[in-house]
Amino acid sequence: MHHSSREGRLGAALVEAADTLSETFDTVTYLRRLSDHCVALLDASAAGIMLIESGETVSFGVSSRRQELALDLLEVQHHGGPCLESYGSGEPVPPVAIRAAHASSRWPDFTERALRYDIGSTFAVPLRRNGTPLGALNVFVPGPAHPSPSLSLSPSPSPADETGLLLAQTLADAAALGLANHRVFTQYRTLTGQLQEALSSRVRIEQAKGMLAERRRTGMDEAFIALRQYARSHRLPIDEVATDVIAGTEDASELGRERPGPA
Repeated sequence: MHHSSREGRLGAALVEAADTLSETFDTVTYLRRLSDHCVALLDASAAGIMLIESGETVSFGVSSRRQELALDLLEVQHHGGPCLESYGSGEPVPPVAIRAAHASSRWPDFTERALRYDIGSTFAVPLRRNGTPLGALNVFVPGPAHPSPSLSLSPSPSPADETGLLLAQTLADAAALGLANHRVFTQYRTLTGQLQEALSSRVRIEQAKGMLAERRRTGMDEAFIALRQYARSHRLPIDEVATDVIAGTEDASELGRERPGPA
């Protein structure tokens, strides 16, 4: 990939990673798009992101390219793999040759599956925000046409390896920030909705009090006592009773004719 093309793709990926403050945000689609960017930037076979919460996997997002491969290689990491290792340590797992890892029994289930897909090497970087691990990004690199038996388990990182790790970590950091911002956005939306509902409920109760006071020709305090007593005796939320009063349903009409007892 041409240098300027890579820079342009990285810039587009970072902008997309930041675009999470939307009501239509979908986590799986978001992770897939970032995985696609990673594959294009690194000329990889596939890539995938595993989100982990309290030690449990909560979501996968895999690249459009060879998505079955990527999903399979993420799902097989129940008992170990580059994603879990990077998540646990909070540090990148540099490129690892699959054949050498399999020969040394490192991640046996994962490496056996990776060999079936002709994956030559893999690496992973953590998704972390303010020191809190959120998951990991895993990149799957195709193997050479004629693999060398001398590939080591931990080869000395080449400049290309270091660039790949840096690009992947940059995307992972951007994703972690985007996901954290979306979580805060969702929390504020929920709180705003709760406050709006509480305000609307208060308005309905005040309106019902006014209607009852007019029907009964009493003060607002007496009307509220009657409203509250009716809600308690019928085991109903007072807001629901207020809504009935405003709508003029039969029960609410009966309430309007009753005299309030002690509070």
